[in-house]
Amino acid sequence: MTMSIELLTRERMGDVGKCDGAFTVDSKLVLSARDNVVSYEVVPVAPYEKRYAKQEIDYGRYVGAEDRAVYLAYIDGVVAGEMRLWVHWNGFAYIDDIVVDRGYRRRGVGRALIEQAVGWAKAKGLAGVMLETQDNNVGACRLYEACGFVIGGFDRKLYRGIPGVRDEVAVYWYREG
Repeated sequence: MTMSIELLTRERMGDVGKCDGAFTVDSKLVLSARDNVVSYEVVPVAPYEKRYAKQEIDYGRYVGAEDRAVYLAYIDGVVAGEMRLWVHWNGFAYIDDIVVDRGYRRRGVGRALIEQAVGWAKAKGLAGVMLETQDNNVGACRLYEACGFVIGGFDRKLYRGIPGVRDEVAVYWYREG
């Protein structure tokens, strides 16, 4: 198995959006905060499939940009993952979207993309990397924690106005340095 992480170019534009990001939800984080420390426990839930809605993204804005990037992960020449990030207003790199194709999970693709983001942030002199996910994406949360991220906060109301996801809790993860 040969993996590579490649910056999006005009020639690779046809490779974006190809990953199947669906996952089975069978647990969720129950978050709490005390003395400015966020903790959680994982509790089981009745299993269901989750698929994020497709977004209309102008990927051309990322090609050659200084303040944003898209990276594609390839395994043996096949797209296995994708990550969009940019310089956020707070001096962190913000991973807006990271997805590993269902068929390539647990092969180090997510970790490799995250390490690419960390290197990108360091090269730009940023404070670190941050991202947001939901309390029902436990697999991703475990990955972020294993990659050195900590929970900086959570928002119980962020998705309240969106049918179908209104009970999800936004979880904000940070890796400084």
